[in-house]
Amino acid sequence: MEDRVTELEIRLTHLEDTIDVLNKTIIKQHDAIDLLQLQVSLLEKKIKASQSSPVAHESEETPPPHY
Repeated sequence: MEDRVTELEIRLTHLEDTIDVLNKTIIKQHDAIDLLQLQVSLLEKKIKASQSSPVAHESEETPPPHY
């Protein structure tokens, strides 16, 4: 009976170690995803800011025909 308990304790220890490793991996992945989302957001803002507006600036507009 004692051997069975010892075997279960060993298995439990291995499972706890595995859970710790998996938890650390998930935390790293979550941090990486957060960073990537921030980078994508910044890139979207830069792209939107660099796109030219379809409306020309007032100084670039030709005067209307009645001038």
